[in-house]
Amino acid sequence: MSADLTTYITGLGKAARQASRVVAAASTQVKSDALKAIAAATDEARESIKAANAEDMGNAESRGIDQPLIDRLLLDDRGIDRMIEGILQVDSLRDPIGEVTDLSYQPSGIQVGKMRVPLGVIAMIYESRPNVTVDAASLALKSGNACILRGGSEAFASNQAIGACVTAGLGKAGLPEAAVQLLNTTDRAAVGELLKLHEYIDVIVPRGGKGLIERIMQDSMIPVIKHLDGVCHVYVDEAADLEMGANIAFNSKVEKYAVCNALETLLVHEKIAADLLPDLADRYGQAGVALRGCDATRAVLPGIDAATESDWYAEYLGPTLAVRVVDDVSAAITHINKYSSQHTDTIVTSDFQRARRFITEVDSASVMVNTSTQFADGFEFGLGAEVGISTDKIHARGPVGIEGLTSQKYVVYGNGHLRHR
Repeated sequence: MSADLTTYITGLGKAARQASRVVAAASTQVKSDALKAIAAATDEARESIKAANAEDMGNAESRGIDQPLIDRLLLDDRGIDRMIEGILQVDSLRDPIGEVTDLSYQPSGIQVGKMRVPLGVIAMIYESRPNVTVDAASLALKSGNACILRGGSEAFASNQAIGACVTAGLGKAGLPEAAVQLLNTTDRAAVGELLKLHEYIDVIVPRGGKGLIERIMQDSMIPVIKHLDGVCHVYVDEAADLEMGANIAFNSKVEKYAVCNALETLLVHEKIAADLLPDLADRYGQAGVALRGCDATRAVLPGIDAATESDWYAEYLGPTLAVRVVDDVSAAITHINKYSSQHTDTIVTSDFQRARRFITEVDSASVMVNTSTQFADGFEFGLGAEVGISTDKIHARGPVGIEGLTSQKYVVYGNGHLRHR
C-alpha cells in the first residue's frame, strides 16, 4: 500500500470531519445559498460537463465496458437538466436539522424530547452514474453533513467536472470546500483506505454492482447503508384491469433496463394468463425482451425458453424477463418473499383487500399498488434525490434522502432539577 495514498485519504477524512462541524451549524439560508450556487454553476458548465462525459463514453466503449454500464454513464442535456432540477428540489425541501419533537414532561419535572441531527461524514462509493456526484453532495449539504465521494474510474472526467461546480458553489456560500470532497485518483486501493477511516467517517454508502457492495460489506470497519440486488416483481392479479396490468408490466421492464428498480420477474394469476400474456409477449418481443417462463407460462407461450430456479433469483439488468403463472395472491406473496431482494414489488389489482394484503405481507423496502416499479426512486418519491436505496431494516429503508442521512439525539430541559434515588 502506498504511504502517499494512505496520507492522502487520511487527510480527506480529517478535513471532512472539521468541515462537518461547520456544515452542521450552518443555517438553512446558507445551505440554500450553496445549493442554488451549485445549480447555477452546473448550468454554466454544461458544455464542459458534456465534453468530459464524451471523453468518458469514448473510453468506456474502447474498453469494451458492458452496455448497461455505458447507459448509466451517459450525461446529455436532459440529464444535466434533471441534475439541476434535483438540486433545486432538495433546496426546496424542509430542513429537518435542529427540529425538536416529542417534548414531554416527566414525573420528575424535566422535559425530554428528540432533536434531528446530521450523521456527520458520509462516504459515497459508486459506479458509472455521474449524476450521483451532485445528488450526494446536495443531500449531504441539506442534511448538514460533509461527504467524501469516490466515483467509478469509467466516469472520472465527468465526476471531476461536476465536482468543480460543487466546489464553486460551496465557495460562493462561504462553506468550506472540504464539505464535499471528490477523490482525485482512480486507484482501487483508495476504497480500502476509505473503509478504514472509522475515526473520521460515520457511514459508508455504496452504490453500484453487487461485487462492489459485497466487497464493502466484507471489508468496511464503518456502518454501511446498502442494497445488494434489485430483483423486483410485478404481480398481475385476476382482478386487474388487463390493459393497466400490461402497461405496468411493460413499463416496469422496458422504461430502463440497467436500473435496480427494473422488473425482473413477472407473476400472473392463472385465470388471466391466457388473456394477458400473448399480447404482452408480442410487445416485449418488439422491444427485444427475451422471456423465460415456467411450465404454465410456456403452455400459453410455447416459443419461449424454460425458466430455471436461478432465473427467479436473477437481476438481469438487461432485456431478459422471467415469467411465472401463480395460483393466487397468496402464491404471489410466497414467491416474492422467497426470491425477492426486498427492493420493490408491485401488485396490479382492483381488489382493495388483496392490495392491502399484498402491501402488508410483502417484505420489501417499497411495495406498490397499480404502478410501475420504476417509480422506486428518491426523485420520484419527492426526496429531491437519493444517495441510494437501502434494503436494510435498521436506520434507513428504501430510497435514502435527507432524513436517511440524519439521526436523533435526546435533549433534556430542566430548571435546576436534581435526581435523588
